[in-house]
Amino acid sequence: MLVLPKGVRHIPRCLSTESQRALVEDIRTVVAAAPLFTPRMPRTGKEMSVRMTNCGALGWVTDKEHGYRYQATHPVTGKPWPPIPDMLLKLWEDFSGYPHPPEACLVNFYGDTAKMGLHQDRDEEDFDAPVLSVSLGDTCLFRIGETTRSGRTVSLKLDSGDVIVLGGAGRLCYHGVDRIYPATSALLKNGGRINLTLRRVTKP
Repeated sequence: MLVLPKGVRHIPRCLSTESQRALVEDIRTVVAAAPLFTPRMPRTGKEMSVRMTNCGALGWVTDKEHGYRYQATHPVTGKPWPPIPDMLLKLWEDFSGYPHPPEACLVNFYGDTAKMGLHQDRDEEDFDAPVLSVSLGDTCLFRIGETTRSGRTVSLKLDSGDVIVLGGAGRLCYHGVDRIYPATSALLKNGGRINLTLRRVTKP
């Protein structure tokens, strides 16, 4: 039996097929207002393999010039991010165990060959709040470790509708996406995976 790090919870099939479809429509509305863009790594300027956007009062962005950060506006359009959909706010309320609402929802789109290297979510001021992640579309191989990069890691598949929460002792665990399994879901017309990551950025 797979043992996840302390503080990490996997809630498989949390969203019904109907709820997943409704959430995809919500995200299409977000993307219409805040188009997907390709982020670049600090220092090197290398493009990441995912495309991203955000919703909420703040959005996570990165580029060569200014590095990892949160800001209130889209880096291309200069417009404020659209609001976080109600369904995501309800998931946070139900599963975060945290009394204050999220301020940011990072929307990552993974094509068939996209990956995400092991990293910590540590650009926030408030580590008391968990990170809540929702998977939509094709299955991915998710890897999660300990709070040091050299720590032991375990891997599990995240399917469409799954939720994973990193909180408490697991809040700063290293994690990443090693691969996408193409054509494992019919949710997205043209395939791929959407990952929605809810975060509280500032201290209440």
